[in-house]
Order: sequence, then C-alpha cells, then structure tokens
Amino acid sequence: MLKTLMVDYPINYTGKELCSHWIYSKFHLLGDAIVAFIGEANVSLDNMVDLTDVKEGDYIYSPLMLHFLVEHFNPDLELAIYRQRILISSIKEELEIFEIPVIRMGDDLFVRQAKLSVSVATVSPTSTLIHTGLNIKTEGTPIKTSGLNQLGVNDIPSFANNVMKRYQHELELIYEARCKVRSHKRGF
Repeated sequence: MLKTLMVDYPINYTGKELCSHWIYSKFHLLGDAIVAFIGEANVSLDNMVDLTDVKEGDYIYSPLMLHFLVEHFNPDLELAIYRQRILISSIKEELEIFEIPVIRMGDDLFVRQAKLSVSVATVSPTSTLIHTGLNIKTEGTPIKTSGLNQLGVNDIPSFANNVMKRYQHELELIYEARCKVRSHKRGF
C-alpha cells in the first residue's frame, strides 16, 4: 500500500531531495510513498537530473510550488516513467474538476500555452523517484508559466490530498487488474 502525506510546513525544493530514503529519513514513511509539500523551487544545474535541461543550461525556479515527491522500491526506470505519467494524469483530472483547460504533453501540463508543471523520474540503486512540481505563484519564473492561485485553486492542501488519493487509487486498480486475470491456456 502506497503511503501518503501532506506536509503542513514549508519545504523548499533544491533537487537534493530527489534521493533514496529522503521520505523515510524526513517523515518516517518506510516503503513506497508519496509526500506533498509547499515551498520555493530553486534547482541549479548541479542538482538537475534531466540531461537535456543540463545541456541547454536550463534551471528550475518558482517562488512557490506544490511539490509531489514519490519513491517506489523498484529500480525499473521505465516503470517509474509510466508511474510519473499516471501522477501527471491524476493531477490533470483533479484540475479538470475546476474546469481548468489543462493540456498534458508527456510529463508536462500547460494552461493557455503557459507551463504549469515540472516533472522528472529517476532511478537510484534501491528505488525509483519522481518529482512533480506545480507552480502556485509565477513571479520570476524563467519561462511563461501559469500558477494554481491564478487558476482558482486556493485550497492547496486539499488539492494535493485529492491528487495523492487519485494516484494511490490508480496504482491499487493496476495491482487488482494483475491479480484478477487467469493465465491463458496455450494450445490448439
């Protein structure tokens, strides 16, 4: 069972948090988990894991973001990327409740051609990790962005909890789908 937690105090995201057992060491959640927290995002090139962003000299900055950090104890990067897309789709579905015209392009979300999210999946020797951040405020971002506040999403903790529940539920449904089918008998 995936553990979830909405942190009730600010945490700034620098990219260093995207490491094995950060969730366990910080919040005592052992095993697969997702935590959400609010804080600035300021990721320098030294802490970037997306090599395309590093090569292009991009950096991540937002004065205030809703962050989701996920750890699954399975070192399959391709599976992590599928899970990242499930998380992004869960966020998109929750935004659609607010009738926000959100567009998903891969692991990015856009509203009226302004980028709402950043997201990356990576692997460690023991687990896979996902970070997804949603702008809350947009002042000073290096590209054209949209933010949850300007979109009318004002109860950020409730929004985050709903997203985590959606993600958790999708993973449970996938597990159940694996368990409820019988093997196909081969032969003619």
